[in-house]
Amino acid sequence: MAKTEAKNAAESKPGNGQDRDIAAVERLRDAHGRLRAELAKAIVGQDEVIERLLICLFAKGHALLMGVPGLAKTLLIHSLSELLSLKFSRIQFTPDLMPSDITGTDILQESAQPGRRAFEFVKGPIFANIVLADEINRTPPKTQSALLQAMQEHCVNAGSHTFRLDPPFFVLATQNPIEQEGTYPLPEAQLDRFMFLIHVDYPNEAEELRIARETTGDTAPTLNAVLGGPDILEMQQVVRRVPVPDHVYEFAVRLVRLSRPTDASAPDWIRAWVQWGAGPRAVQYLILGAKAHAVLRGSYLVQDEDVEAVADPALAHRILINFHAESEGVTSRDIIRRLLDKARDKS
Repeated sequence: MAKTEAKNAAESKPGNGQDRDIAAVERLRDAHGRLRAELAKAIVGQDEVIERLLICLFAKGHALLMGVPGLAKTLLIHSLSELLSLKFSRIQFTPDLMPSDITGTDILQESAQPGRRAFEFVKGPIFANIVLADEINRTPPKTQSALLQAMQEHCVNAGSHTFRLDPPFFVLATQNPIEQEGTYPLPEAQLDRFMFLIHVDYPNEAEELRIARETTGDTAPTLNAVLGGPDILEMQQVVRRVPVPDHVYEFAVRLVRLSRPTDASAPDWIRAWVQWGAGPRAVQYLILGAKAHAVLRGSYLVQDEDVEAVADPALAHRILINFHAESEGVTSRDIIRRLLDKARDKS
């Protein structure tokens, strides 16, 4: 829907809140531009990575950044935390990290009554608004699973007590794909909690030249805060209210169902290469990501193109390829490109 059409619709239905949503969308797009400008002070290039990370932010999702060492994954997340007036914590994942090191633990303390002691729960680093899970695949699955409940339900169980996490809450994790010694692949259930798997590639030659010039001096960029917690929560609600036509819902569902080798509509090459396809959570994140993408590109209505734009990060970690695909050099990202072509043919 064009901007003028959206405004006309709001005027024709007074009191329905559409005019307020249009103003909120404008504020969101302004905040998006300021976030991009501030991040550009610290991060050279990586425009697509930054865009996908901000989509996760506004769509209320968690993100996993995958890339070889030295590509500024941790710096990007830390820089983003400086732009948001939120509580930030960093967890360095190591083989000896325990679940209680993440969630917290009960400690025996002196009580108010002399001579008596009581257990008191001391909160761990998960109790923050932005949690950086650095090198998340360096810790065993038992410790990785300590994040599951927090990521899905935004709460932590400790003994007989349940502690709610303050909104907004994001887990932004990093992972190196080339290391084998001392690493533990993330279980599928853990991967599925991440809205996006964002691949971080090498910079191009011009960007690498800028990195050499701009990051080897004695000055560091000063980043200015752009958004606070209430601002982010409001913008997340605005994204939720973006309208989606039925044909877009149908396109997203068709794309996901085509990825499942057990589905009657799946092509033969899916049955030959895919062990497990994407689940229903993939549809949810495709739609939410498409809503955020539509707003950030200046549209007030989601289109198929918005679903296509977020298909790679939303599906890459949810399509499990088999040995035949690996032996032929086929990746999940290759399969997603073919799935998009197939889904378009049926549109």
